[in-house]
Amino acid sequence: MNALVRDVMSTYPMSVRQNSSFKELAVRFRAGQVSAFVVLDDDGKVIGVVSDADMLLKEALDGEADGRHGLMTSPAVTVAPDDTVAHAAGLMYDRRLRQLPVVDAAGRLAGIINRTDVLAVFDRPDEEIRVEIISRVIPVLSEPSWYSVIVKDGIVTLEGTPETDSIGHTVLTRVRHVQGVVAVRDRLVYPALPVPVSPGCYS
Repeated sequence: MNALVRDVMSTYPMSVRQNSSFKELAVRFRAGQVSAFVVLDDDGKVIGVVSDADMLLKEALDGEADGRHGLMTSPAVTVAPDDTVAHAAGLMYDRRLRQLPVVDAAGRLAGIINRTDVLAVFDRPDEEIRVEIISRVIPVLSEPSWYSVIVKDGIVTLEGTPETDSIGHTVLTRVRHVQGVVAVRDRLVYPALPVPVSPGCYS
């Protein structure tokens, strides 16, 4: 999957300043109907994230209305616009996050990407995926007529006989990174390796 974060992120992320009070945050959550806000410092740089779950936990524990202090998760887990969507998806999965702030080179907020955005890259039609594999991926490495490519629900089944094991494995790797590909089934028939002849064994 070679889509970039910039291709799917929202460029209008919801944010709050670091000195926002508990009450202000509660009002913003209710009005904005969002599950989390990115917290910015006075220079507009991302320093954390505060979620509705953080707010509820704070209220349940002590009811203190002390602003974002003790509320937000910091430092924030972020991605860059040029990171791949696959990288963002991995971070969300590993950290159990619903969304990630997108920051520029200076650490300032550039956008936000959520789980729905990540899944959007898999909406690509099967036939469009198949055409790209046949016309743009395989020809760079091998002879397309030696392969059969079937795509159903984003799952690619690759059949055929590559010239070498190395070429076959490279084709598989490239196909896995085509946007919209969910998985690849390897049905290639790899060339048999020559059987080595032991020294001294002659007919």
